[in-house]
Amino acid sequence: MTATFLDFPQLWRRVCGVDGTARLVALRAAYGESHRAYHNLDHVHACLGELDAVFLMRDGDAAVHWDAIAVALWYHDAVYRIGHAANEKDSAAWAQRDLSADGASPDFAERVVQLILATEHQAEPQAGDEQLLVDLDLGILGQPAAVYDRFEQAIRAEYRRVPGFIYRRKRAEILRGFLGRSTIYHTPHLHAAWEQQARANLARAIEALVG
Repeated sequence: MTATFLDFPQLWRRVCGVDGTARLVALRAAYGESHRAYHNLDHVHACLGELDAVFLMRDGDAAVHWDAIAVALWYHDAVYRIGHAANEKDSAAWAQRDLSADGASPDFAERVVQLILATEHQAEPQAGDEQLLVDLDLGILGQPAAVYDRFEQAIRAEYRRVPGFIYRRKRAEILRGFLGRSTIYHTPHLHAAWEQQARANLARAIEALVG
């Protein structure tokens, strides 16, 4: 298998044995919703591009369920309603419906569901696939300061209807949660690449939010 996770139709054919063009059209429509400033296809493509790079670096390590991670990344923000607590659960349900309807194995579909649920970021990810997926989803935290700052601006744009004083308090709480972890990234290569920068970005963002 070559690293072609950005090619959804090819990925879907590997997983389900059928053409995935209609599924891709639906996903593009969802990720193109007007209220999304960050949780859009640019985010998904960035995650998948990093997955391609890790796949090549690790020479397609057979212990990793690469296609399941890729499908989970394609679907993990498919449902994104501002302030809605069940976005990840609804996204996981969407993925499960599509996979089941198109002939993926039940075990594969369930693996994808659990991976998507890990992007709720409510607990430390389990070893292996979950850790890699969550590291990729959080990759933006470890980008150069200017890139991270644009990310924060995009999140604020998504929550533009929330009054500033409420947004600043809630956003700072979320960022403190990540900064307070013993480690943000669990995959050794990504930890080495992103951990230090992520902590600097988070500390700076929190200071900007609350002074």
